[in-house]
Amino acid sequence: MGSFDGLLQGFQIAFSLQGIMFVFIGVLIGTIIGMIPGLGPISAIAIMIPVTYGMDPTIALVMMAGVYYGSMYGGSTSSILLNAPGVAGTVATAFDGYPMAQQGKAGKALAISAIASFVGGTVSVILLMLFAPVLASVAIIFGPPEYFALMLLGLTAISSLSDGSTLKALTSAVLGFMVVTIGIDSQTGTSRFTMGNVNLLDGIDFLVIALGVFALAEVCFLILNRKAKMSDFKNIGSLKLSKEDFKEMKGPMTRQSFIGFLLGVLPGAGATISSFVAYISEKKLAKKPEEFGKGSIKGLAAPETANNAATSGAFVPLLSLGIPGSGTTAVMLGAFLVLGVQPGPLLMTENPTIFWGVIASMYVGNVFLLILNLPLIPYFVKILSVPRPLLIALVIISSLVGVYAVSFSTFDLYLLVIFGIIGYLMRIFAFPAAPFILAFILGGMMEQALRQSLTISGGNWSIFYTSPLAVSLFVIAILALIVPAWRQRVRQQKEDTTVNM
Repeated sequence: MGSFDGLLQGFQIAFSLQGIMFVFIGVLIGTIIGMIPGLGPISAIAIMIPVTYGMDPTIALVMMAGVYYGSMYGGSTSSILLNAPGVAGTVATAFDGYPMAQQGKAGKALAISAIASFVGGTVSVILLMLFAPVLASVAIIFGPPEYFALMLLGLTAISSLSDGSTLKALTSAVLGFMVVTIGIDSQTGTSRFTMGNVNLLDGIDFLVIALGVFALAEVCFLILNRKAKMSDFKNIGSLKLSKEDFKEMKGPMTRQSFIGFLLGVLPGAGATISSFVAYISEKKLAKKPEEFGKGSIKGLAAPETANNAATSGAFVPLLSLGIPGSGTTAVMLGAFLVLGVQPGPLLMTENPTIFWGVIASMYVGNVFLLILNLPLIPYFVKILSVPRPLLIALVIISSLVGVYAVSFSTFDLYLLVIFGIIGYLMRIFAFPAAPFILAFILGGMMEQALRQSLTISGGNWSIFYTSPLAVSLFVIAILALIVPAWRQRVRQQKEDTTVNM
């Protein structure tokens, strides 16, 4: 069966009454679950697996795919309204989404999020349809040395995430590296920096850090600085976007749809790295980078486009190779196997209805997400009209419940409070939280890729410069550090020359 015939068959499934109904159910459930801090895509899909028992595999997987990208959108809502990113892929959304909500533009922020998510999701589905088999072979090329180089490239972004002081940004990143090393070393089995506490053997969960450093830190700031505004409660702003807004969104949405998809294809990269790369690259390209972090439309549209594009990209290694590229797609792989479907190179030929049915359903699902979420924005933003003491209580309770629901550990609740205090102190002393989170996310993967590379080469470091792809990534990383510094120096010299004239 050719690709075109397979896609037609996929659309027949997606546009059938049963297909439409289960796509809608999937995106609705995903959106609702995604809004609750702690219950991101992984939890959403895990919760739905028992529901699929006895269902037709194609329809079940169409619904599960809807839950996946629906929950990614839902996670953005809590990031924008409450500064509570429940999943790593929506952390960058909070950088400009929450400041917009504070400025009384919550409605506008959610509308930008919905449209950017739709564009990123739709473009990436088209790319998935056209290039899935080809991109699967590209994903195989990435071994441990290439992943180490990619993570190093990601870390060059730390200076871009600083609020002024590069030294403070680097200090924040070092703290993130220190925290990620806590727990049992997966390679040697020895415990590291646990201080004899058995609760730290499994390390510290990302959710504890994200909700502590962002949500609880914000709560601490508001409680201890009562004059500070949480947001303009009475004015949620218009949902309408002007021509200027669309013009500003156009460039980031176009670029990040492609970049997000390509990074999503790489096993291990996914929505988290895609959203950070999107935010950082747009900040570097922007004529007014100082607007980022203060409610920039580009700063919100870029990560929202990229994380949804990466969600579709993650299906390339899953469907074509049977390789889960992230924790979420690992759970999706489990759902495939439970339903008796083996994803991999033979899926397209042996089960074309499933392969193309899932892809075609994503077109329908992205349209449903836009239709579903735009009219609901006025109801979402009513969260901000809740009296300030109740809203603070809501953030605290949702953070505590989110963390406890994942681990059922009271120790994690203590850690949540500790990281809330750390996040507050970082805010008071102007240490940016973003480099801390980025280093925590990349640190573990970077260490693993480095050690795997040296194990493969028998301890020979030449493995990093004999791979053309790894060398190319190292060169890009060096340029990413040098070029901005050089441009800043040239700009400073021009300003000095102008002043002296």
